[in-house]
Amino acid sequence: MRTAIRVFTIAMFCGASGPAALAVAPYPSSDEGAQLAHEAYVAAVNSHDLATLLGMLTEDVVFLSPNQPAIVGKAAVRPWLETYLKAFKTNWDRPVQELVVSGKWAFERYSFKSSDTPIGGGPVVEHTGWGLLIYHHDADGKWRVARDAWGSDHPLSTGRAS
Repeated sequence: MRTAIRVFTIAMFCGASGPAALAVAPYPSSDEGAQLAHEAYVAAVNSHDLATLLGMLTEDVVFLSPNQPAIVGKAAVRPWLETYLKAFKTNWDRPVQELVVSGKWAFERYSFKSSDTPIGGGPVVEHTGWGLLIYHHDADGKWRVARDAWGSDHPLSTGRAS
């Protein structure tokens, strides 16, 4: 039953994934390979290098970020990432809470703590939250992020006094 729930969860979040041509280290289709892909993704985020980060994404990647519509496809994610990387030097810590591999798919539940330093100056923005990553093991032997969804540990302000 647990396996069926896992497969259903993966199917609900994934859809088909097209091959990506950018260089990403090949990792085996296993728990170890998915863990290495996690480490590579965190390093790519913290590299502050757009090409490295885009190389970790499938062509049909979906970003689900708080208070924004879904960003679908690498072409749509690219300007979003460019804006973010132009505004902040970022450092993310993403400990894995759960990692499940099923064939060519893996999903990972994680927590995060981020520190974003404004490039134009200003105070560092610290944030904590949670996320769900779905990886696809592509035909070229490389794990890539197919879905990245995250949320905040902090409730949003409604603008009303309590």
